[in-house]
Amino acid sequence: MDGLKALEAAVKRDLDRLQYPARPWLEPHKTAASGAPVLDVLVVGGGQGGLATAAALMRERVGSVLVVDQNPLDRAGPWLNFARMVTLRTPKYLTGPDLGLPNLTIQAWYEAQHGAESWESMGLIPKESWAAYLAWYRKTLEINVRAETRVVGVGWDDDEGELWADVEQDGQRERLWARRIVLATGIEGSGQWQVPAFIREGLPADRFSHTRGDIDFDALAGKRVGVLGAGASAFDNASVALEHGAAAVELFFRRDKLVDVNPYRWAEFVGFLRHHADLPDAQRWRFIRQILRMGQLPPTDTFARAKAHAAFTLRPASPWTDVAMVDDAVRVTTPSGTHDFDFLIVATGFVTDLSQRPELATVHPHIVRWGDRYTPPAGEEHEDLARHPYLGPAFQYMPRDAAATPWVSRIHNYTFGCLPSLGFGGASISGLKYSIPRLVGGITASLYQEGADDFFRSLCAYETKEFDV
Repeated sequence: MDGLKALEAAVKRDLDRLQYPARPWLEPHKTAASGAPVLDVLVVGGGQGGLATAAALMRERVGSVLVVDQNPLDRAGPWLNFARMVTLRTPKYLTGPDLGLPNLTIQAWYEAQHGAESWESMGLIPKESWAAYLAWYRKTLEINVRAETRVVGVGWDDDEGELWADVEQDGQRERLWARRIVLATGIEGSGQWQVPAFIREGLPADRFSHTRGDIDFDALAGKRVGVLGAGASAFDNASVALEHGAAAVELFFRRDKLVDVNPYRWAEFVGFLRHHADLPDAQRWRFIRQILRMGQLPPTDTFARAKAHAAFTLRPASPWTDVAMVDDAVRVTTPSGTHDFDFLIVATGFVTDLSQRPELATVHPHIVRWGDRYTPPAGEEHEDLARHPYLGPAFQYMPRDAAATPWVSRIHNYTFGCLPSLGFGGASISGLKYSIPRLVGGITASLYQEGADDFFRSLCAYETKEFDV
């Protein structure tokens, strides 16, 4: 604790030394007709992206920033909820939430408690350590987070001339007002987790779960478990089932062999991370289409964790074509035969579809998608990419009708849905270093442009004398 206290003091010294310009520059905005204050920025999501966004806005002297998150305080994101890995997927040397302050890095936080040698000897960051670091980050930077608050809708009020967000907390609904809204709602923030329809419709709900679900692994002891998918979460969930005593776990995937090359590691260089957004549409599509084509793989330790169990079996070239109940067993049909299980775990990821986001119910019809702006060459089509929002340079939604709904661009999508437009941004640690300045710089630019006349009047009225004559 003494080490953390010293580190927190060092962070505050760093912030003091780098505070120029220190003066607040946004005048308190008008209140809504109800008397409620109008926030400068409302950030939806209190995970790594939301906290870093709020911290960067505060450093830019945006004074009225509120973060809301549906989870209990300091339990945002997957790490203490549905993530079943042991460590983060990303290398420990990646930076981002620190905003360029060495004392704000997770390495500094870890060494303050355990010493420099412990960091050097650690391979990957334990997920619990990452969650604890983010909690420390929030407290040290005094970020205003309102926990256990779910955003159920966002939109625009013509009479007020402001964005609104309806939130629910403890069964009570409230309307918040904001000049800008940042949606930092994670990997599924532009769609929803997906279970194929033939599984949803073919089985009782208690015989399968998506990896995002609340799985009772204790109940799987002695049971036969089938897993669909070959990404990291598929192997994580297979391992947890085996560690809880599952009799057998078989993991099915459609490719002839596992992906063993990680395109995300290729992408970790300045050119892609900083400048993907600067490419023409055709090149942006081509790069992201190729990354998706190359596929996801389980990290080495994740793969080894599952393979260490004798009861674990890989089933390549085995997509599921049908599922059905046969007596008391779940029968899975593949091109090579049938397999009987007691329970299925579906690791099929998520689908991008803004219409599936409840909070965007009144907004999504006005938002431009990639399919509206770009037609790829024959053979390069991608249905899911086409549904991604076509975002502006600061992660802002682009309106279908700029004259009728210009306010759409006051809402910023800092989720995994930014992938084709801006590369690795929201929901990706590897992109935070470059995406946070882009997001926050765009917000402050738009606020300054919006208030340009007021700022000019302030200049004309400025009378602070430097000396007497």
